[in-house]
Amino acid sequence: MNDRNSDGLKDLGLWRTFLAAHRSGSVSAAARMLGLAQSTVTAQLQALEKSMGEPLFVRLARGIRPTARADELASRLAGPLDALVEAVGARPVTEPPRLRLGGAAEFLARVALPALAPAVADGLRLVVTAGLAEDLLGELRVGSLDLVISAVRPRGRALPVAPFLDEELVLVAAPSLGIIPSSELRADALEGTPLLAYARDVPILRRYWRHVFGIRLEREPALIAPDLRALAAAAVAGAGVTVLPTYLIADELADGRLVVVRETEDPPINTLYLVRRPGPLTGGVAVVEQTLRAAVAEL
Repeated sequence: MNDRNSDGLKDLGLWRTFLAAHRSGSVSAAARMLGLAQSTVTAQLQALEKSMGEPLFVRLARGIRPTARADELASRLAGPLDALVEAVGARPVTEPPRLRLGGAAEFLARVALPALAPAVADGLRLVVTAGLAEDLLGELRVGSLDLVISAVRPRGRALPVAPFLDEELVLVAAPSLGIIPSSELRADALEGTPLLAYARDVPILRRYWRHVFGIRLEREPALIAPDLRALAAAAVAGAGVTVLPTYLIADELADGRLVVVRETEDPPINTLYLVRRPGPLTGGVAVVEQTLRAAVAEL
């Protein structure tokens, strides 16, 4: 009879050790969680890897790093195993809150990370990945991320999702351009002003032109930069007009470096969503969700 078994039940103790190691990121921390000797934890992890027929952790100079296979297993096992531990009254595998968070680089830098800084100082273990919404949702589906701040609502019901923030988009420029702000400003008044865009197909500008001016934007941008912070900096320097979310340029609007050149009572809105991986709400996800919701409530 080989090391594999048909239902895996005899290895529950090994899986509990695996989960503690995955959550803590080190053999010594897992041993403290479980009240075991480090040598016992090491032996159990080796036995589990032998049973699985593949390594589950990469041994580093300080700690261990889970493989992609280990991340997948942990995402599937955490909920059922924690529920079983609770049901039989065993001591739970305690852990420092930890989370793998994805989102747009601009929102992460301007809102999320400053808001989460106190939690990190208090022990939260946070790994952040910046990228495009569809790419991040793909990583969430395969278990490589725990929570994503997404500008795209995922299709289907596989991923728990909730509206998070309505970004208000405004048309801005530096005062040095001499554009007189007005709620009656027409698109043709901007014909000679360079456009600053996020991408070649000017998705944010096109949306604004259609929503506010009621026309299709046909012009090419003078500047393309796939970072809203870069566009804000270029606008402050007088390069042209652009459309940005108000949260990103609150300081620039407050001190007058940028002005809203077309006031409107019905600005375009871009909804952000909090999307988390399936399964029970873990401590890390709960801490981060609560913190982020408190942060955006003050925007």
